[in-house]
Amino acid sequence: MTRQAVLFDLDGVLLDSGPSVQSTLAAVTTCATGQRTTVADLPPGALHRPRTDVLDQLGVSDPDDACARWWDGALAAALPAPFPGALTGLLALHAADVAIGVVTLQDRDRLHWYLPPALADLLDVVITRQDAPAKPAPDGLHAALERVGARPEQAVFVGDSPGDMTAARAAGVVALGAAWGWHPAAALHSAGAHHVLSGPTRIGPSLLHHLTPITAT
Repeated sequence: MTRQAVLFDLDGVLLDSGPSVQSTLAAVTTCATGQRTTVADLPPGALHRPRTDVLDQLGVSDPDDACARWWDGALAAALPAPFPGALTGLLALHAADVAIGVVTLQDRDRLHWYLPPALADLLDVVITRQDAPAKPAPDGLHAALERVGARPEQAVFVGDSPGDMTAARAAGVVALGAAWGWHPAAALHSAGAHHVLSGPTRIGPSLLHHLTPITAT
């Protein structure tokens, strides 16, 4: 038999990382400019834009260098926690023998300290931007499914960005939007979400309703 699979984006879906990223942007700006910068000083929509663009707007002369020097240290000081209900839902999926994976834009060498151990222990596969072309390309989803032995028609992907929805549809999996993430539900619907979930407590057995029943082969 082939397994069913539920794939997730990481930030904004399983991890409540928005406040951590905002804090890190402010800290890197402070270090790079020598001027105290707080989250209140960030431009609107900072979470929806490349970090280098945000840092440039904040007066950082070399955003790439600033990120290389200070980003990981600042992020490690403000690590995100799982959304309430996310771990409970993952445990229920694990108990149902559903393959659980993450396809993320995070760097692989960051994951050993960025992922909470309780979350990492429940993941069958993690695909990073070093492992496959980044979303909205479908390659990362295909790689994750291949690793766990699931076919696209037996999988769903839960993401919080329009790019996530594009990747899911291109990969041939059910695209589920996470309305609690970094982008509004309307943007997820417009990008092609088959359904938008209302909150992280929806993670779990209810996701199985979106999967195609598997027949023995």
